[in-house]
Amino acid sequence: VHLIPVNPVRENGLSTKSRKRIMPDLLTEPPAIDPVYEAHAYCNIPTIAERSMEGHAPHYFKLVSVQVLIRHGDRYPLYAIPKTKRPDIDCMLQPNRKPSHPQLEAFIKHMSKGSAAQMGGSLSSLPRYPSHSLCEMGELTQTGVVQHLKNGQLLRDIYINKHKLLPSDWTAKQLYLETTGKSRTLQSALALLYTFLPDFDWKKINMRHQWSTIFCSGSCNCPMRNHYLEEEQRRQYSLRVKNNDLEKIYVDMAKIVGIPTRQLRASNPIDSLLCYFCHNVSFPCTKTGCIDMEHFKVIKRHQLEDERERQEKKLYFLYALLATHPLLNQTVNRLQRIAEGKKEEVFVLYSAHDVTLSPVLSALGITDARFPRFAARLVFELWQDGKRPKDHFIRILYNGADVTFQTSFCRDYYKQSTKPMCPLEKFVDFVKRDVFLIFNSTSYYDACHRRPL
Repeated sequence: VHLIPVNPVRENGLSTKSRKRIMPDLLTEPPAIDPVYEAHAYCNIPTIAERSMEGHAPHYFKLVSVQVLIRHGDRYPLYAIPKTKRPDIDCMLQPNRKPSHPQLEAFIKHMSKGSAAQMGGSLSSLPRYPSHSLCEMGELTQTGVVQHLKNGQLLRDIYINKHKLLPSDWTAKQLYLETTGKSRTLQSALALLYTFLPDFDWKKINMRHQWSTIFCSGSCNCPMRNHYLEEEQRRQYSLRVKNNDLEKIYVDMAKIVGIPTRQLRASNPIDSLLCYFCHNVSFPCTKTGCIDMEHFKVIKRHQLEDERERQEKKLYFLYALLATHPLLNQTVNRLQRIAEGKKEEVFVLYSAHDVTLSPVLSALGITDARFPRFAARLVFELWQDGKRPKDHFIRILYNGADVTFQTSFCRDYYKQSTKPMCPLEKFVDFVKRDVFLIFNSTSYYDACHRRPL
């Protein structure tokens, strides 16, 4: 399902109807999976202004912290289809080329002055914006930069202009920034940051390097996590070999390209084809024929069926709980510190990948969420109740939709409460205790090393 707010919204962002509980309604889509519709949603082409539910709360609530986890923006493929011409995408930033953004030119200028920033690990050796006339493999495109310039602007309008989350004289201690060591994640973080805090002082930027795509930091040794991931990969393989339509398509495409079917499959053609699709470039042709929309649809449809079965079989969910616990634990600890009155790290940005965001959504129990599109954003808001200042609540939003009450730990609370958000303790209990109960354990270490009965 696709979540959208249905109440009319005034310019100040508040609903013209109930201000007590602002919940998105479900838009029912056709029951049959439409792979082309899903692919468009995945591309996330930045055209129309986005309506979002971030920053909504009763007037007596105060916003005290925002933590954002993003997927990098649109990128060039990570794989090439053998014996075909690579898609011709220009990765030079040109403000007069679509899609563009009013602050794209200023962003390019500001990025060229970034030598004063503190960049952890190998980040200082990475370029701060894409700059190749033919994109390199995995490189962020202009579309990807614009997607995050838009994200940053949207978050600025809500969190800085409306809620005054950061003062104009904010310090480095009030920001926590972390990215993986890929240019596309660093550049996505900088694009979002630039419109969130325009012309920021580079001396205040301390970008931490995270070597793990699941952000497990110093808690990465988890044999059972690897066990569940291997089981999940077996499930994926089993579903693929049962799909006769998919096999025929791979055989057909391999003939067109002139390579063994096995080699084509290993080149992960959907990754490359999505780039052609998102950039409206014709699929590749050879003397033997052309890869066409029917090939694309069958592979994309299988991908969507795989996601659906993944939700049902729960192996991925068990993997996700263990994979994301270090990151969720860090998030909870920070929220608790801020609830106790600490003023540091009130805005947090993690710049990551689909393989980071997807398990977090799964672990939280948000089963209706789409697979992370380019420039997807997951936001954790921490609110203080003005009438009872010791009480703190969280809201969780995915691409602007409020998904707080889709989470496993707040679903039941919603049924019995009038508050439009979830008590912080519910999230804390989930991360510190309930996650381990599922594994018949009492700690992360135990859950990671205890074999299932």
